[in-house]
Amino acid sequence: MAKQNSSMHQALIIIPTLNEVENINSIIAAVFNIDATYHILIVDDNSTDGTIQVVKELQNTYKHLYLEIRTKERGLGKAYIHGFLWALKRKYDYVLEMDADFSHNPKDLPRLINACEQGADLAIGSRYINNKINVINWDFKRLILSYFASKYVKFVTGIPVFDTTAGFICYKRRVLESIDFSNIRFTGYAFQIEMKFKAWLRNFSIKEVAIIFTDRTKGTSKLDSSIISEAIFGVIKMKFKGLTKK
Repeated sequence: MAKQNSSMHQALIIIPTLNEVENINSIIAAVFNIDATYHILIVDDNSTDGTIQVVKELQNTYKHLYLEIRTKERGLGKAYIHGFLWALKRKYDYVLEMDADFSHNPKDLPRLINACEQGADLAIGSRYINNKINVINWDFKRLILSYFASKYVKFVTGIPVFDTTAGFICYKRRVLESIDFSNIRFTGYAFQIEMKFKAWLRNFSIKEVAIIFTDRTKGTSKLDSSIISEAIFGVIKMKFKGLTKK
């Protein structure tokens, strides 16, 4: 049996799913192929396409694959908060967010964890670091909308982050411990903004790690106009509710 790295086996990758049967087997295998000491938590929003059954079968193969099924409130933010609370109870040192559709490359997981091991409290897999765009297979409209949404958030809030809507993230446990999840207002894109914003307000160090983001080739995107609207107007709400850094 291979000797486990003491920090690596304390890394939990949270993957939220809703009808991802086309991707789930491959993404789980890809993550464990990077490092078998990682732990994975699938937080599923009661999929009806067989995703849950596939994960349950894979649990016979992978010792550190866990599954939580949510049957009430759907939403990306709610799923991640469920996963964060699960992780905090189990004292993981590093807690990561990652999509199931391979838009986030599992090979970048060690780079995010390493950034936190090197001193960052929050490491972000950034598509837009230093204003360079590293996105593949997005249509022009979606790319421009996402890019300028991040620019807009940075301008309005003052947060020193290029990719404020990024969803590929590594948190040190103490960052999550400092946040009252009952006060998180948003569930879509704005959830990602709010989490980064709250970490910044608490003076945690944030490091952006350049990644290449590739749009999904299988399954259906959950992104819609209401999520984008939440991000845009959510930032205004944060600003006017006085959630600004002094």
